[in-house]
Amino acid sequence: MSRDRLYPAIEPNRRGHLEVEAPHSIYWEESGNPDGIPVCFLHGGPGAGTTPGHRRFFDPDAYRIVLHDQRGAGRSRPAAEIRNNDTGRLIEDIEALREMLDIDRWIVFGGSWGSSLALAYTQAHPHRVLSMVLRGIFLCRKKEIDWFLHGMGTFFPEEHARFLGHLEPAERADPLAAYNARLNDPDEAVHGRAAEIWSRYEAVCSTLRPNADSIRSVGFRDAALPLARLEAHYFAHNLFVGENQLLDDAGRLTGIPGVIVQGRYDVVCPPTSAYDLVQAWPEARLRIVDDAGHSATEPGIMRALVDTMDALKSSF
Repeated sequence: MSRDRLYPAIEPNRRGHLEVEAPHSIYWEESGNPDGIPVCFLHGGPGAGTTPGHRRFFDPDAYRIVLHDQRGAGRSRPAAEIRNNDTGRLIEDIEALREMLDIDRWIVFGGSWGSSLALAYTQAHPHRVLSMVLRGIFLCRKKEIDWFLHGMGTFFPEEHARFLGHLEPAERADPLAAYNARLNDPDEAVHGRAAEIWSRYEAVCSTLRPNADSIRSVGFRDAALPLARLEAHYFAHNLFVGENQLLDDAGRLTGIPGVIVQGRYDVVCPPTSAYDLVQAWPEARLRIVDDAGHSATEPGIMRALVDTMDALKSSF
């Protein structure tokens, strides 16, 4: 294992696109041990997509590692597409992928929005999930959306000022509506600039210390637009999840163990949501990383996630 505590880089054993509901075709890949413990990786955003680094949280000798890009994200086609794009459809896509790969049950692993989707998927299909490993809990509540749009400025006032400063003064009381309009404007100059500013705002707030690589990763419009447009689309529809639904339906997780890795100084998804979740889901264990923010690239978060997956190897 490398010094950063991630497993060495590997290439997929196979990959492809799964045709789902028009106009969407979702990218998928499988790496690691074809006979290993299946694990389903769910990326954040919505719209962030997967990267080769996401394979490295898992021991490739022990795990059958399945990654996919959700509708409109990453290498899925068409990029940044919001038509027929909602949480229920993403759950259907996960099931379609599981059936295509002939997997009976798998570990579900997700962070940030990926934790929300992991919870929603598992509550819909609990008999298909061996265990969950979650990071940076987001429960799709209105107060969490409001926190993203306004509250993060408590800790990053200069970035929040930049975020609001892109808008006209009359629009700043409802930045979500204003950004949603810009991000869906057909003019590339309009939606491209809005995407860059939205994505930078999130990236800067995601790490405990300034991280130029994190900011650079969303600095290009082909990466920034899916993230910003899909996040704004989902936020405008309350993530297509009922208020408090993920907590109210936590009883459906009975019998499914879980580990939650949470940065103490996570400004994007503050620890209170993780705490609320473990109160509703007693079989989950909360692991607070005291020197970390939100991003999965935080050193303490990476170590905790890898250690958790290593510990699970002997459980199945």
